[in-house]
Amino acid sequence: MANVNIISEEREISTKGAVNSLRKEGKVPGVLYSKGVEPISFTTTLIALRPIVYTKEMRLVNLKINDKEAITCILKDIQFDPVSDKIIHVDFLAITAGQKIEVQVPVSLIGQSVGIKEGGQIQQHLHKLEVECLPKNIPDHLEIDITELNIGDSVHIRDLSFDNITLTNTDDTLVVAIAAPKAEEEETATEEVVDGDDGEAPQPEVIGEKKEDEGSEG
Repeated sequence: MANVNIISEEREISTKGAVNSLRKEGKVPGVLYSKGVEPISFTTTLIALRPIVYTKEMRLVNLKINDKEAITCILKDIQFDPVSDKIIHVDFLAITAGQKIEVQVPVSLIGQSVGIKEGGQIQQHLHKLEVECLPKNIPDHLEIDITELNIGDSVHIRDLSFDNITLTNTDDTLVVAIAAPKAEEEETATEEVVDGDDGEAPQPEVIGEKKEDEGSEG
């Protein structure tokens, strides 16, 4: 797994206005969490964060705060501005060799399924899987081979297994499925409406027509 070096400056916990001023300067506030240690607040730049945010691969971060020794960590959480979609806050989690850690690892689908070749549509419900493992075993991504999936087939967490890691999502969590073509789905839906209990499609209500149970005005 690739490492990314990030330079940052320690900061004092301040007001919302002060934080907004930092963001206007192109800086991003963040917090480093470490087990048994008080969190450290810091600021870094948007440019520095790009290699770990805009990627489909897992990255280890060497976070250097001021002149202190760099701390190995991972991206724990990230917040985006709902309007501009800019990064406005990050959380890092320090890791220690020999201690298991829980992380989210990107999913990479490989192969072209039989169902897709027959016109099916792929539906990926999860793009990251929750994993528990030692830091040295954190993968760049997790590959799922969908070659043998037919239309109607799906993959759940219970169907997956990887070396040296434990998946912590619930067993019945759906990861990916191959759905029927849209035209076929619409045809099935139409048949369900027509083939009702009385064999007739519901009739629209006529505007101005009075229902038997409604009384007249006045």
